[in-house]
Amino acid sequence: MTPGPILTAAEMRAAEAAVIAAGTPERLLMERAGLAAADAIRLYAGNLPALVVCGPGNNGGDGYVVARLLRERGLDVRVAALADPRSEAARQARSRWPGEVESLGEARPAPLLIDALFGTGLTRPLDEPVAQALARLAAAARIRASLDLPSGVATDDGAILSPVTDYDLTITFGALKPSHRLQPAARHMGRLVLADIGVPVESRLQDIVRPLLVAPGPADYKYSRGYVATIAGEMPGAAALTAVAALRGGAGYVRLVAPEIVPGVPSAIVQGKGEAAEVLADPRVSAAAIGPGLGKSDEARALLEQVLAADAKLVLDADALTLAAEAGSDILHRARFTPVLTPHAGEFSRLFPACQGSKVDRARQAAREARAVIVYKGPDTVIADPEGRAAIAAAAPHWLATAGTGDVLTGVIAAMRAWGFEAFEAACAGVWLHGRAAELAGPGMIADDLPGHLPAAFAECL
Repeated sequence: MTPGPILTAAEMRAAEAAVIAAGTPERLLMERAGLAAADAIRLYAGNLPALVVCGPGNNGGDGYVVARLLRERGLDVRVAALADPRSEAARQARSRWPGEVESLGEARPAPLLIDALFGTGLTRPLDEPVAQALARLAAAARIRASLDLPSGVATDDGAILSPVTDYDLTITFGALKPSHRLQPAARHMGRLVLADIGVPVESRLQDIVRPLLVAPGPADYKYSRGYVATIAGEMPGAAALTAVAALRGGAGYVRLVAPEIVPGVPSAIVQGKGEAAEVLADPRVSAAAIGPGLGKSDEARALLEQVLAADAKLVLDADALTLAAEAGSDILHRARFTPVLTPHAGEFSRLFPACQGSKVDRARQAAREARAVIVYKGPDTVIADPEGRAAIAAAAPHWLATAGTGDVLTGVIAAMRAWGFEAFEAACAGVWLHGRAAELAGPGMIADDLPGHLPAAFAECL
């Protein structure tokens, strides 16, 4: 599947302005948006009586179009407005609404609330009376839908500017915006629908979608599918999770290098005597993973140095990132190939304390600084590369918030690197497979359960 672009407010305004300048009337874009939203709302909510609350901008104009089209289809629809429309397109949309327009503050609730107050571009909190009126109407509704973004949400960084209720449905136009994926805003969107309104869009920020993988062919053998060396330390069980995930994630050969034999590891994973430097010197090793359970001792530092000197594609996590933070992030420049780093929020702040801005901004800054692909983990995982590309994953199942799941992700990404994916693409594929495996595992899963669901997730990508 082709990753979809994610546009900031400024980028979306520029894209729309270019289409309008080329001859498409703004009112036609508004009609397209309103039609797409009306179709989605009708499909989701059926024939419930509806209240559309409209703001003074073009989001409100979209709301008037939605209200008119739903009424034409036989629904009981009312409209409440915060203020008169400001743009010519919004004024035209209101003029075509055949019904009355109530005051927002005095509007009675309806079973279906359609929020068209403020969409893309909101930069400040709602005025208190507006926030209170919206909260009152939302609390009384059975189904809540928003146009573009829920009112009270910033567009570009996932911030909540005013208290936001949980919406059941959000319809956005042209492209996703960062706050459709970034937390805490993303948790309030409900089902997300992207409507094509005829505005060409492109961006260096994209949505992570199901990757396209290729099944092994008749000419493949274990080393052609990739040899992953997993380097263990003080807690080899964590590295064992990484090794199992690499094998289940498609690598043809996985070696677990640990101080001693780790019990319970599948027999297909190679263990046995051998120093890390000796294993890493094998030219057949295509990727190496280090960090889970590594520890912070002098021995751990020495192992990290050996891995950084290896002629292999590297994936670093956990303690390896902590040790790199202590040594200075420029230690990562020693890697021959672009490494993949998979920090959670705490590890990220230690390794890149100077990075500022949104989560996307910080990931991009870190990628440039470390000359690495950054997988900034969390409920809104962001991936960035040194050239400025970035991607955001859809929210993964909340039950991934348990010990060891990050170790599994490290192994999956290592398998993708061993297969031959470039660092950024490997990270995106690994994050998708990891999240899908968690969905298949279901609530109550533990990290040990995840690798067993990777083959099914993998099969969906062939």
